[in-house]
Amino acid sequence: MIPETENSPLPDREPTVTEGIKYAGSKLKIIPRILDLAGQTGARTVLDGFSGTTRVSQAFARSGYRVIANDSAVWSETFATCYLLDHRGPDHYRPLIDHLNSLEGKRGWFTERYGAEPGTGTSVGMDGLKKPWQVRNTMRLDAIREEIDRMGLDGIERSVLLTSLILALDRVDSTIGHYASYLREWSRRSFNELRLEVPRLIPASCPPAGHSVTRKDIFELLPEVEADLAYFDPPYGSNNDRMPPSRVRYGAYYHLWTSICLNDKPELFGKAMRRADSADPESGSVFEDFRKGDSGRYLVADAIERLVREVRARYVLLSYSSAGRASLEDLREILSGAGTIVHAEAIDYRLNVMSGMRWTNEWTSETKTPHREVLFLVEKCN
Repeated sequence: MIPETENSPLPDREPTVTEGIKYAGSKLKIIPRILDLAGQTGARTVLDGFSGTTRVSQAFARSGYRVIANDSAVWSETFATCYLLDHRGPDHYRPLIDHLNSLEGKRGWFTERYGAEPGTGTSVGMDGLKKPWQVRNTMRLDAIREEIDRMGLDGIERSVLLTSLILALDRVDSTIGHYASYLREWSRRSFNELRLEVPRLIPASCPPAGHSVTRKDIFELLPEVEADLAYFDPPYGSNNDRMPPSRVRYGAYYHLWTSICLNDKPELFGKAMRRADSADPESGSVFEDFRKGDSGRYLVADAIERLVREVRARYVLLSYSSAGRASLEDLREILSGAGTIVHAEAIDYRLNVMSGMRWTNEWTSETKTPHREVLFLVEKCN
């Protein structure tokens, strides 16, 4: 049996190559530990139930697992399709990327709403609102996004080019890591020119084949799939009781990536020009719920219990933040009831930069407790 540990150092291991956008709750730094634990299960098929930027899915695929990547976000599905389903390789995409890079910029929907001129000294646009990109880059965005729709691409090609575009935009934005608030002063990277590159595609020679990508509510998916190992990294609501319960959800942090993938020119609201369908009543997840149920336990804990109970996998690897509503005691009780906890550890982990920035004086917690990521490996009893 793997021993239980606390406050474990990260393993000294060569990192697996992955790429993705800036993301709150990114698991980039603990991917080596995730792979180490997965490797001790003997698993060959992995369900990544909340794949997000797909960094963990990419790492599993590059390490030889067959991956089922699922997330409710359309941009996550785009990333997963790019990295897991492509079979053509980089050479196929270089001329397509070169073509997109050669386009003249043009003013369009994105420029009018998300671009500002750098000469004003701040990122404030003509409408008095802060913007995430400089106009010269949003003009390139408008031209490139329009061209992608005209190129007659299949679903995988489209996903690769959209992933390339999103990665490029992430490198020139003026934000603190999300799109629910923008910096007033231009970031240094925002002065760089938007330029697309071929994503780091996973070679077709990486066995095994047969990855799959889905975009479903996790509880709708669970009866439909089986895996040797399920990796769950659900979104989490703040455990800060001073934080208003109706703040921006994970789904709303990245509303712009949804708009770029869909190119649907949605209705917008608020100072950050968010999609109307990213409003809290529309985009909230049960895993971010701040309420307690009749039992006195947070509804988040009940959702995690259901997740572990219903998944059709021998092993479950759960990653959870100490900033979440579910307590360590809740998690131990839930997982012990589902099977045998063969490994548990808490890793000191530096928060994403957005968590060190205040949107309001009340938003961030006053606690000085260091952020920790908790990893549980469970062998289910059925």
